[in-house]
Amino acid sequence: MDLHITDDVLDAARSGDGDAFAVIWRNLAPSVTGYLRARGVDDAEGVTSDVFVSLLPKLPEMRGGVAGLRTLTFSIAHARAVDEARRRARRPSMVEFDPIRHDGQEASAEQVAFTRLATTDAHDLLLRLSPDHREVLALRVVADLGLEQTATVMGRSVGSIKQLQRRALLALRAELATDGVTSHSLNAITGAT
Repeated sequence: MDLHITDDVLDAARSGDGDAFAVIWRNLAPSVTGYLRARGVDDAEGVTSDVFVSLLPKLPEMRGGVAGLRTLTFSIAHARAVDEARRRARRPSMVEFDPIRHDGQEASAEQVAFTRLATTDAHDLLLRLSPDHREVLALRVVADLGLEQTATVMGRSVGSIKQLQRRALLALRAELATDGVTSHSLNAITGAT
């Protein structure tokens, strides 16, 4: 049974109904996980769980109905993504030595070609954008938040979010053009006509 978040479901979750909270989880968790992946969080599923653990005690005081729930959820996710980025910056990542990859020889033409092709992945493409551009696209496209909700999460005005999104799409278009993506494909991706 596919249930959507309604005010009744939200009210039941606020009262401690586990089934109602499960409906909230099933509806929002995939978007939260996608948002966290787009922000570069290594363990997006684990952090998604943390987001919902933090959300549960805040439900009784939450205002704004279903839209307020989405805003609160992604505000928590945003804070967790920032915490994760700060944690990673303080602690260098450890990589095990792989003698196959470090044999002292130059990469083959095939390896270079595959490496270049890999940079067209959406995640890598987003990493080439500025942090604000990544953030607004992740919230608007991946998390499917409205302008007002995105403005609340990012702490900006709706007008600045509109401008930031426009600039982010132009930057994305420019990045895709440098990878040789056609104008027709760019219009399909960015929604331009």
